[in-house]
Amino acid sequence: MWVLGGLLIAFIALPIIHVYVPLQPSQIAAVAINEGVLQSIQLSVEAASLAAAIAVVFGSPLAYRLSRDRFTGKGLIEALVDLPLAVPHSVAGIALLFVFGREGVLGQPLSQVGLQFWGSFAGIVVGMLFVSCPFMVNAARLAFDAVDKDMEDMAATMGASSFQIFWHVALPLAVRGIFTGAMLTYARSLAEFGAIVVLAYYPMTAPVKIYDLFLQGGLDSSTAGAVLLLTVALGSFLVLRAFSRAGRQA
Repeated sequence: MWVLGGLLIAFIALPIIHVYVPLQPSQIAAVAINEGVLQSIQLSVEAASLAAAIAVVFGSPLAYRLSRDRFTGKGLIEALVDLPLAVPHSVAGIALLFVFGREGVLGQPLSQVGLQFWGSFAGIVVGMLFVSCPFMVNAARLAFDAVDKDMEDMAATMGASSFQIFWHVALPLAVRGIFTGAMLTYARSLAEFGAIVVLAYYPMTAPVKIYDLFLQGGLDSSTAGAVLLLTVALGSFLVLRAFSRAGRQA
């Protein structure tokens, strides 16, 4: 098992290691002081965090209902939730333009009140949320599936309302799975390129900025930017997993 698992670990680790190896500290420092690179990384972290938060707020109730309810059309809704996982992200960006673009169903009327999605922070969050929300819903649904239904029935016999059962019984017991879904949503959002580059090329997120550096300066410039993004992503995951371990111990 360790041999097979080790091969997969090597498959993941080798490309990442070879991104770090050829670089000199001076090359990383030169890119690190580039204000545009730092701003793009900060923008990615902020937008990915907001996308994950929105996914938790809207995805957790949906996951609970999908876990508990049996109704006609449930399979269609589940397939629709999973669809962004199968759609090429450039196609997702084009589809989002029809809704949130200048002439979009929502984009045009909302632009009249000052909310613009193309070439804006809001558009970046929308692109991230569209491609990453299935991770949140599916992780939360599995967590709710694992909650003992008898505990909810017991709360109901004691007079608890449906909302009270969700808020005080199911949600606390499923919080670890919801946190996992939020972490996966954040990770997927942080890495998103295709939908964002179509819907909101500017301001540049880190993946878009690294691609731009590659077009302008080749591997040297883009590799240093990639190292910075990988370092930020790795640091984020270590912090999030530390919180997750602390929660399990608690």
